Amino acid sequence: MRNLIALLAATTLAGCINMAPKHDRPALATAPAYPAEFAGDVTLGQRATDVSWQDFFADPQLQVLITQAIERNRDLAVAIAQIEEARGLYRIQDADRLPTVGASADATRTRGPSLTGPGTDTTNRYSVGVGVTSFELDFWGRVKNLSEAARSQYLATEQAERAFRLALVRDVASTYFASRGAEEQIELAEATVTSRKEGLRIAKRRLDAGVTSALDYRQSETLLTQAETQLASLKLGKAQADNFLSVLTGGPVAGPLPAPLPLVAQGQSPTLTAGLPSDLLVARPDVLAAEERLRAARANVGAARAAFFPSISLTGNLGFASGSLDNLFSNDGFGWSFGPSISLPIFDFGRNKGNLTVAEARENIAVATYERTVQGAFREVADALAGRRYLADQVEAQERGTLAQRRIADLARKRYREGVSTYLEVLDAERNLFAAEQTLIETRRAQVDNLVTLYVALGGGLVERR
Repeated sequence: MRNLIALLAATTLAGCINMAPKHDRPALATAPAYPAEFAGDVTLGQRATDVSWQDFFADPQLQVLITQAIERNRDLAVAIAQIEEARGLYRIQDADRLPTVGASADATRTRGPSLTGPGTDTTNRYSVGVGVTSFELDFWGRVKNLSEAARSQYLATEQAERAFRLALVRDVASTYFASRGAEEQIELAEATVTSRKEGLRIAKRRLDAGVTSALDYRQSETLLTQAETQLASLKLGKAQADNFLSVLTGGPVAGPLPAPLPLVAQGQSPTLTAGLPSDLLVARPDVLAAEERLRAARANVGAARAAFFPSISLTGNLGFASGSLDNLFSNDGFGWSFGPSISLPIFDFGRNKGNLTVAEARENIAVATYERTVQGAFREVADALAGRRYLADQVEAQERGTLAQRRIADLARKRYREGVSTYLEVLDAERNLFAAEQTLIETRRAQVDNLVTLYVALGGGLVERR
């Protein structure tokens, strides 16, 4: 028993030395604050991480689609399964830090030549005991660092799943808005085609009556074909967006969907505060995942350094053995064994040095990857803040421009009816009005899409309404 206590004490003392580099976050490779011209007052608004995605997205149809995507998306299912895989690998590696204790029981019956005279003897042997298989005393922290590396990889995988969940929410919303925008553009194009068909019919009657020229008729025909071409292109774009949306959501939605909101009403989400770039270090799961991978790389450096030092292992066993089952647990049958072993690398022809070089290079890669991830997160937020500031101005200007184009088209048609101008003026006005109306819808879609990008870039989308 004293030997077993000594073994456990040695286990407790193992791992006192840690050769891994100390983990410190690299210096923030970004500006201390976002540009004030579009970041606004960082004390106003809500933090994205405190706003549930159900509260951010007001469209009930979009809420249904996001819910189904979270439940049924195949790529997200893979990411969740990878978490379980990483958790299992961590448990396996962490188990090496403690000795494996096993119990055994054995009974044998042997018949052979007698050692004391002629004839044969039958011998019985019974034994029970507990033993410790070869267990490394982790004086240099090798096993501990391998366990820490596995733990950090597991946490990185967990954060990667959260980052994928955010990307999924963003992709579903962005694709949905693309589909809604295309639908509104299709409605506009269909109304334009109907109007221009009527215009072509009137132009044909005027041509037959000799009131107008063949040139005016052909220009009306061109105006119609342009609208029909645009309509076909828009229908193709919507079909592709709907197909991608079906993949993101894991298949068609069962049952009828709620009525959607128009694009003009989609931007009525809570106002978000930009905060500071340093907030991204704890709000963005992709940044947290990069930091955990950096921890793992540094732990692997510690394990590689420990390989240069002696490896000490222990095996032990204690129990009872007897030739008679009745006397198996007597004092005479008690026995134990204890066997330490040491292994010291002498000539490995540079193997350990090569492993250390690889581990240190991977640490440098992890540092650079972390810094790049932080810079990418900063850029995404800064771009989205600029979009929030300037896309609103763009929408407002486009609305005024569209109104002006509508008035120009009305005047052109009136001037043509009164014989003041040619039909070419009407043609240009109609074409410009149609383009302006389509651009307005596209700009509104870009605005709401940018708000989603800002929400996700700030770490929003993981919280659900309770």
